[in-house]
Amino acid sequence: MNIHFIAIGGSAMHNLAIALHQKGYQVSGSDDAIHNPSKARLEKYGLLPTEFGWFSEKITTNLDVVILGMHAKKNNIELLKAQAIGVKIYSYPEFLFEQSKNKTRVVIGGSHGKTTVTSMILHVLKYHERAVDYMVGAQLEGFETMVHLTEENDFIVLEGDEYLSSPIDMRPKFHLYKPNIALITGIAWDHINVFPNFENYTDQFKIFTDAMVPGGSMVYNEEDAIVKEVVEASLNQIKKYPYQTPNHFIEDGITYLETVEGDLPLEIFGKHNLQNLAGAKWICQHMGIDEDDFYEAIANFKGASKRLEKIAENKSTVIFKDFAHSPSKVLAATNAVKEQYADRTILACLELHTYSSLNTTFLSEYHGALNAADKAVVFYAPEALKLKQLEAVTVTQIAEAFGRDDLIIYTNPQEFQEYLFRQNLENTALVLMSSGNYGGLDFEALKTKL
Repeated sequence: MNIHFIAIGGSAMHNLAIALHQKGYQVSGSDDAIHNPSKARLEKYGLLPTEFGWFSEKITTNLDVVILGMHAKKNNIELLKAQAIGVKIYSYPEFLFEQSKNKTRVVIGGSHGKTTVTSMILHVLKYHERAVDYMVGAQLEGFETMVHLTEENDFIVLEGDEYLSSPIDMRPKFHLYKPNIALITGIAWDHINVFPNFENYTDQFKIFTDAMVPGGSMVYNEEDAIVKEVVEASLNQIKKYPYQTPNHFIEDGITYLETVEGDLPLEIFGKHNLQNLAGAKWICQHMGIDEDDFYEAIANFKGASKRLEKIAENKSTVIFKDFAHSPSKVLAATNAVKEQYADRTILACLELHTYSSLNTTFLSEYHGALNAADKAVVFYAPEALKLKQLEAVTVTQIAEAFGRDDLIIYTNPQEFQEYLFRQNLENTALVLMSSGNYGGLDFEALKTKL
């Protein structure tokens, strides 16, 4: 099969391109800019375009398929050419479904935790040498790529993103997968630029549940009232398996899971991660891994990349990096660190970086999200507002939104970094939450403070 990627440099797109190349397909692609790690990885497999830009001459009738990425625009000249000559155009999730129509599709959805749950499942399956196809939204330890596709594997595990499929396909990605087995971790309003209100956002999970294959199995977090309502109200003829936070305790900075075989020390921590573990266990059991084998494997799971990722530690200080940026993720990460390190000062730093987080309509969703921290800092760059064509946000609006009188706010990256490096981090747990980099924070230099 001859496949061309429009916007091959994206995190998901370049991993799919590599997976299809490894499967033996002929793969080409275009993009107007490609940065590392995508650039280096595409180059390694001989898939990096020789020059950046869009070239209509790359689109010919010799192509079997064009896969269109979200980074491309509707007026992209390669897309227009493909439409004009009738080449079959797929979005990323559409093509994944085409590749998995004859497999048992396991789809992990939710506003938060889906990468971690997917990572847990893949970790357990790899530990027990169970081969599966997969797509996950983070680079995992022990896995070369974020996408793996074969002809022979019976199962495919897919992280089910609710964001849009492509510039010409406005359906949420996870609507296209039609799972046999599914999980929903939680529902908390996100992607305000696409879903204008919470009701509209919640509807997407109703559609996801109703799109399951009849007779399929839905695993869901019953401690989330919205998830419980969505799943239990569905008239789809599916089996429903609720889960909740398992019994556990914390001793000397280690979280122990209470099991019938005894107390199991874990590498991960936080109520949200224990919920994720409970959901992952159900899914693994549906895939043929019994409870004892699951516990054996999960004991050494260290977490997904950038999800409460420990980047430095000494006897009195620990520093975490977390991808958290939405309110529910910020709340969960901050609470988890406070619970795990109750005898330390918790310094929580959050960068408002996404369209939703910088939107004045959405800001109030962050109320109380940093309350568990002893010291709370918010950084945002006014330039980001201009780039996203959003109205200006004032320091006063930020303070009122979070509901903390002592909230420290920075809009200048240099001033934020100077503040951070001035701090005495002894007996402190520092958590840095952002999908950006705080305007160029030197994480390596920060580590040297320890």
